[in-house]
Amino acid sequence: MTANFASGTIWTGDNLAVLRGMNDACVDLIYLDPPFNSNRTYEAPIGSKAAGAAFKDTWTLDDVDVYEHGEMADRNPAAYAIIEAARQAYGKSMQSYLIFMAVRLLEMRRILKPTGSIYLHCDDTAGHYLKLLMDGIFGGHQFRNAITWRRAVSHNDPNRYGRISDYLLFYTRSEKWRWNVVRDNLDDEQVEKAYPRTDERGRYRSDNLTGPMHGKGAGESAQAWNGYDVASRNRVWSAPKKGGYADYIEEHWIPGYKAIHGVHARLDALNTAKLIVHPTKGFWPSLKRYADADQGKPMQDIIFTPTGLTNYSGAERTGYPTQKPLALLERIIKASSNRGDLVLDPFCGCATTLVAADRLQRNWAGIDLSPLAIKLVDERIAEERGLWGGATALTEPPKRTDLGELPNYRTHRHRLYGKQEGVCVGCETHFPFRVMEVDHILPRVKGGTDHPENLQLLCSGCNRSKGGRTMAEWRAAQ
Repeated sequence: MTANFASGTIWTGDNLAVLRGMNDACVDLIYLDPPFNSNRTYEAPIGSKAAGAAFKDTWTLDDVDVYEHGEMADRNPAAYAIIEAARQAYGKSMQSYLIFMAVRLLEMRRILKPTGSIYLHCDDTAGHYLKLLMDGIFGGHQFRNAITWRRAVSHNDPNRYGRISDYLLFYTRSEKWRWNVVRDNLDDEQVEKAYPRTDERGRYRSDNLTGPMHGKGAGESAQAWNGYDVASRNRVWSAPKKGGYADYIEEHWIPGYKAIHGVHARLDALNTAKLIVHPTKGFWPSLKRYADADQGKPMQDIIFTPTGLTNYSGAERTGYPTQKPLALLERIIKASSNRGDLVLDPFCGCATTLVAADRLQRNWAGIDLSPLAIKLVDERIAEERGLWGGATALTEPPKRTDLGELPNYRTHRHRLYGKQEGVCVGCETHFPFRVMEVDHILPRVKGGTDHPENLQLLCSGCNRSKGGRTMAEWRAAQ
């Protein structure tokens, strides 16, 4: 589905209304770093780029929360049950926080493409409850990883272990998700340790050219080569014929190497190219494996590289109270999207996700309560690009374009009267047909549409009283 907004758009305001106005299945990757229910107030220091940014991460249950929770019993019974369990185990603050998250996560699931992924950044305050909530909304079978990010080297936290980690809950929309292997490059010290030898081609290490013999009839791989009888010690020859190092050998030293048939022929080619070390001691020759061919280790579920990910350079630091490093976001974006894909951050703050997406040539959009996010993304992208026209700043939610041509919503009046048996949803009183009016459950000013599922009948009195509020907001005010 095509997005109904342009890349480079940032909305200021409540992200729920904006999410509800987005088309189905139009986003490839969502990263969100929402409040953590930390019971703290965060403020950026005076004089920093983010000066003026502040938010209160304290949650109290109000009537709106209660009614939204009640409506969720029909929309997602699993999420409803998980939130109720959190209230029993933790209290009303966690219940309120999870209701806030649940109604937004339901919309995020809707707007993700079938190949899309979502990363929810959290800590141990509510992370375990959020894991259950994500299971309820996305399905436990769509859970891929709980990634640990070491955000500090050490903490001296009184009477407990130092808290130095955050978590990223990684889920996908379906069983067919976008995935790219991202690798950690070795630093100089790691290269010297892993590849201790050198020659005119660079640093290398010795690697096996043989493997264990399994069963009988190993054929040519068990036959002697160049005077080495590997079968006498239950070994067989194992010269590389596929994989990354075979690709590297073919590209740099032996054209057509992977097409060579026969293990002895490959050994001859490797020997001629001086890629085999013959022993002065020991039993068998070994293969030279060069550091230049090492692409690094695939990204693991613990991210702890001490430089670049936990320390910001002076230019990168904005002073935003919960800023995350660009290198962390770049890893996520590389792994779960391709160039031209659409990345969304619905709590974009100091806009690190958007800057990383722009750097990696992805389309992007963000939402934040503070207009400061627009200023920060413009400044940060301009520093990198030089020429930058600036983000598109909006306050009005987008209007969905994926529902086709819908008839005037008032034409559903007779159908709804029959469906509701003439009973007003608001006051639960039976009225004659002439008194009933069609109402939007989610108002159009908050991203609602004329789709039949978003319509209900209210009596004229309830409809005037409700106005442009959601049903939860209206009921809370009664």
